[in-house]
Amino acid sequence: MAAISMRLPVVRKAVGPSAPRGGEKHLVAPGDTITTDTGYMRGHGTYVDEEKLIASVAGVVERVNKLVCVRALKTRYNGEVGDIVVGRITEVQQKRWKVETNSRLDSVLLLSSMNLPGGELRRRSAADELAMRDYLQEGDLISAEVQSIFSDGAASLHTRSLKYGKLGQGVLVQVSPSLVKRQKTHFHDLPCGASVILGNNGFIWIYPTPEQKDEEAGGFTTNLEPVPLSDREVISRLRNCIVALVTQKLMLFDTSILYCYEASLPHQIKDILKPEVMEEIVLETRQRLLDLEG
Repeated sequence: MAAISMRLPVVRKAVGPSAPRGGEKHLVAPGDTITTDTGYMRGHGTYVDEEKLIASVAGVVERVNKLVCVRALKTRYNGEVGDIVVGRITEVQQKRWKVETNSRLDSVLLLSSMNLPGGELRRRSAADELAMRDYLQEGDLISAEVQSIFSDGAASLHTRSLKYGKLGQGVLVQVSPSLVKRQKTHFHDLPCGASVILGNNGFIWIYPTPEQKDEEAGGFTTNLEPVPLSDREVISRLRNCIVALVTQKLMLFDTSILYCYEASLPHQIKDILKPEVMEEIVLETRQRLLDLEG
């Protein structure tokens, strides 16, 4: 029989303000008046009624000079050029693959926008087109960069760098894109022995850190060797730590994930998802991040 974990009700501890030092964020709900000043321009997530600028979504008010917009707290991914994304191939079409990237429309990866195995840079032939399913097929996971945005809002991807391409063995975690912090790099080899790709689209890939980078493969060979138990435990702990951070609405970046991992070490992997343990380790993570900023 499977063990059943039962908990008695406990009094919740009062949690201090979680906003970073430097001022509270201006949060609004749909219908809230943002400003009555007619000098502001209306941006995404707002509308004008009786000379008042009103929020149409729940989120954070952002001002750029005279432009006011509301960044929704829970939304589909809106692609921007240069974003790193993790996606799943949904369809193989003529000279292109359709990719699910957590946005309103499927993204597109053109045959001409990828490195062929071996890193060859040449014109794509009819033989390459016939062999498309050998490179990527439905269900495969890839990492890519947003190359451009079409007029309808769909993203065009590319995998021309050898650091992008088909993903092998690992764990995929899906979170809200608004919780992934934008950084210079979204590929992190963590000192705990695993690596993460923090996709701007809210898809996070956790995988064993490769012992050597295979530059010859062009990102299309998959290592199917058994993953040691120690690596699987590290990946499982990282996955549960990310779920804990997301549940407590803390931003995801390499430092916050590493601090949360270190705070979780006294606990069993399965216990991290218990509400009281989750609250405790995220509180410790938040405090270390505040101390770092201070």
